[in-house]
Amino acid sequence: MTMDNHLGDIETFLAAARSGSFAAAARVLRLTPSAISRSIARLEQRLGVALFRRTTRSLALTPEGEVYRGRMSALIEEIEEVEGNLGRESQGLRGKLRINASVPFGTQYLLPILPRFTALYPDVVIDLSLSDAVVDLVEERADIAIRIGPLRDARLKAKKLGHSRMVLVASPTYLAARGTPAQPQDLDGHSCLQFSFRRSVDSWPFRIGGRIVHRPVEGAFFGNSGEVVRLMAVAGGGIARLGRFHVANDLRDGRLVEILADRNPGDGEDIHALYSGQDRLAGRVRAFLDFLDRELAIPM
Repeated sequence: MTMDNHLGDIETFLAAARSGSFAAAARVLRLTPSAISRSIARLEQRLGVALFRRTTRSLALTPEGEVYRGRMSALIEEIEEVEGNLGRESQGLRGKLRINASVPFGTQYLLPILPRFTALYPDVVIDLSLSDAVVDLVEERADIAIRIGPLRDARLKAKKLGHSRMVLVASPTYLAARGTPAQPQDLDGHSCLQFSFRRSVDSWPFRIGGRIVHRPVEGAFFGNSGEVVRLMAVAGGGIARLGRFHVANDLRDGRLVEILADRNPGDGEDIHALYSGQDRLAGRVRAFLDFLDRELAIPM
């Protein structure tokens, strides 16, 4: 027995219950009375209970039939509502869109453009979560996650949003007090800001004599995220190596200055939007991915 037959028998039962006779249900459904009778008999056999009391003059629901009608009426209404919502979504997108991103990317790049998306799709509800911790899309029930750096979850599909090169930066106040490095070796006398999730003695790459050389750096500060390290650099705490997308506003406004640009090896980080690998995306997810493609401007 297929699910289509199940639903057909249920709809036949509900029509008979509403109209009070098989003949009236047959007229409503444009079937023969015998087809209605066979459908009800199949349903009763499958359920193992009688749904109607039949007499020559009347058709009445049994107590089991009353319970079944209440449950199935609610179920059919829910199915119709789901199908109606999906149909409306294809015409005008609606529903909740859950997005996860790092704090700096969310505040600097997503939030400034989100009002344009909500203006285009006023029935889509944005649920934005900003966190520097890497979250699981399934556990967090996120539809889209913005990730910077290598991709680690092969279960997810990825849409590349851009690429941002790494830069060495420091605040003007720090450089005025400690001097501006002219060569990579000059970093030996400086406080280099590092990440606490990497090894204690870090190294930074430089282009020296036509090749890439990694030089160890030291400092008295470790941060657990790019944003923490950026804020320490802005405060005059030392020299940091961060993605240009992360410090573009600071460079533009003079809070940070790029140093040793002529020794930059040109490495960088890819930025992706990750989403479920399912074959058919909800319209609001696809619309947001297309929106990012058009509207997002990431400094190289």
